[in-house]
Amino acid sequence: MIKFITADDVLPIRNTVLREGKLTLDECRFVNDDAEDTFHLGYFVGDELACIASFHPQGYEKFEGKAYQLRGMATLEKYRGKGYGNMLVNFAITYLRGQKVNYMWCNARKKAVPFYLGVGFEIVSPEFDIPDIGPHHVMYVKIR
Repeated sequence: MIKFITADDVLPIRNTVLREGKLTLDECRFVNDDAEDTFHLGYFVGDELACIASFHPQGYEKFEGKAYQLRGMATLEKYRGKGYGNMLVNFAITYLRGQKVNYMWCNARKKAVPFYLGVGFEIVSPEFDIPDIGPHHVMYVKIR
């Protein structure tokens, strides 16, 4: 089941999956986590939070219109490959369409590029490196 969750709710999975448990929870916060139009989604299996993603109002330099950046998407290892991330992204796209958002974009880790291609994103940048995290591409999906 997909629910709107808080910034605090996403921190343990961000740390476990995206930072390999190397940071404190506060170090896993993003600058805009508590901004007014930011929202966070979680996919729950029973009572357990299995998959998370955060959505920040933020444009990408090459595109015009109202935009959101998808950040911090992560799924606990035991729940990967079950379609939960796909459902979360599609829920967000439907929600953002209702908010009259034109597009969503993300900095996708190279190993996550196939996932994002599968949910309709396209690569819009050359590969680049984020220090201590690894190679990425900017990816984009048109919403309306």
